Amino acid sequence: MASEKVETIVAGNYVEMEKEGDSRRAKGKLSKYFWHGGSVYDAWFSCASNQVAQVLLTLPYSFSQLGMASGIVFQLFYGLMGSWTAYLISVLYVEYRTRKEREKVDFRNHVIQWFEVLDGLLGKHWRNLGLFFNCTFLLFGSVIQLIACASNIYYINDNFDKRTWTYIFGACCATTVFVPSFHNYRIWSFLGLMMTTYTAWYLAIAALMHGQARLIINLAEGVTHSGPTKMVLYFTGATNILYTFGGHAVTVEIMHAMWKPQKFKLIYLMATLYVLTLTLPSAICMYWAFGDMLLTHSNAFSLLPRSGFRDMAVILMLIHQFITFGFACTPLYFVWEKMIGVHDTKSVLKRALARLPVVVPIWFLAIIFPFFGPINSTVGSLLVSFTVYIIPALAHMITFASAPARENAVEAPPGFLGGWPGTFCMNIFVVLWVFVIGFGFGGWASMLNFIQQVDTFGLFTKCYQCPRKT
Repeated sequence: MASEKVETIVAGNYVEMEKEGDSRRAKGKLSKYFWHGGSVYDAWFSCASNQVAQVLLTLPYSFSQLGMASGIVFQLFYGLMGSWTAYLISVLYVEYRTRKEREKVDFRNHVIQWFEVLDGLLGKHWRNLGLFFNCTFLLFGSVIQLIACASNIYYINDNFDKRTWTYIFGACCATTVFVPSFHNYRIWSFLGLMMTTYTAWYLAIAALMHGQARLIINLAEGVTHSGPTKMVLYFTGATNILYTFGGHAVTVEIMHAMWKPQKFKLIYLMATLYVLTLTLPSAICMYWAFGDMLLTHSNAFSLLPRSGFRDMAVILMLIHQFITFGFACTPLYFVWEKMIGVHDTKSVLKRALARLPVVVPIWFLAIIFPFFGPINSTVGSLLVSFTVYIIPALAHMITFASAPARENAVEAPPGFLGGWPGTFCMNIFVVLWVFVIGFGFGGWASMLNFIQQVDTFGLFTKCYQCPRKT
C-alpha cells in the first residue's frame, strides 16, 4: 500500500525527468552510453565506487590494530549500519521532494542536497548542522584522496617525494570542476569499480603468494598477529572501518541524479554487499601475510614487492582516486555555486571557473596533513559519525515523531522491522552506539594517534612513512 502511494505521489516530475533524460540520451550514442546516466544501475555503480577508494589500502592496517576477528565483525556490522542510515536518508529525501512538488516547486535546474532536505523538514538549525558536518566531511574526504594519490604513485616513482606528488595531483584533480553533475559520472563510476575490484583481488592473491613474512629483527620464525594490544589502536582501527562505510555524504546527490529516485531503497545495501566481497578478502589475506608489520605501514602497497601487477594496481587506484575526488568535491561545488549565485547557469565553463576556489583549501590541507591512514580514522570519528549515522537517525525520528506525520508519510517503514516502533528502536541504537563508541572512544583514540603522527613526522612533512634511501 505504501509503495503504491509513493508511486502515485511522486509520479509528476519524476516522469518528466525521465522523459527529459530520454530526450538527452537520444542526442547520440556517446551521450547515452558514456555521459548521461540516471538509472538504478548507475546509482549502484556510483554508491559502490564511492565506498571503496583509498580506504581499501588502509583496511589491512586497521586489521593489525583490531585483530582478525574484530576486523571482520566491524566490517559486517558497520556495513549493515551504513546501509540502514542510507535508507533513512533516501526516505527523508523522498518525503522532502514530495512535499515540495505538492507546492509546485520545480527541481529540473536545481540539485537537491542533504542540508536542503534538513531545512525543508526540520528548519534552519538542522540545515546549518547538516551543512557544517557534510561540507567539512567532504572537504577532508577530498583531502584524503590527494594524500592517497601521492602515497600510491611514490611506490612506482620515488624520484619525487610525496609532497611534490601532492602538488602535481592537486593540479590534476582540479580538472573535476568541468564535470557538471552526478549524471555525468556514468562511465567513470563503472570504470572506478572495475579498477578497485582488480586492486582488491591483487592484494589478496599477492599476499597469499607472498606467504607469511619473517620478522628478521626479532629473529622470529614467522609473522606475528598480536592485535589488539592497545585501546588507542583498537578504536582507531574501528573508526577507520566506520569511515569505510560512510559514503553517505553524496547519497542525496546520487538519488537526485536518478530518473526515478524512489527506486533507491535497496541500492546502497546491494552496493555494500559487493564492497564486502572486496574489502574482506584483501584485508584478511594481507593481515595473515604481514601481521604486525602493517602497524607501521598504513598503505598496503608498501609491503608488497614491486611487479607489473602491483604497478597496474597502483595506476588503477590513482585513476579511481581521481574519480572519487570528483565524487567528494561535486557536492561542495554545488554548495559554492548556490552561495555565489551561478548554480542555475547552463554554461559549463562559467561554472567550472566559479568552482576553482573550492580546490585551493583542499590542496593546502593535503600538504599540511599528509598522514595516510591516521587521517581516515580522525575524519571517521569526528565527522562521519555525525554526518552519516547520528544526524540521519535523529532527523528521521524527529520528522516522524507526531502521529499525523507518520500517518501521512510518503513511505512507511517495512513491516518485518516492526513498523514505526521497530524503526525508532533501530535509530536510537545507532545514535547511542555511534556517539559512545564511534565519536567518544573513537574520537579519543584517533586524535591521540593523529597527534602522535604530528609529533613524530611534523606538519608539511615531505615524505610520510617513506623508506630511507641508502
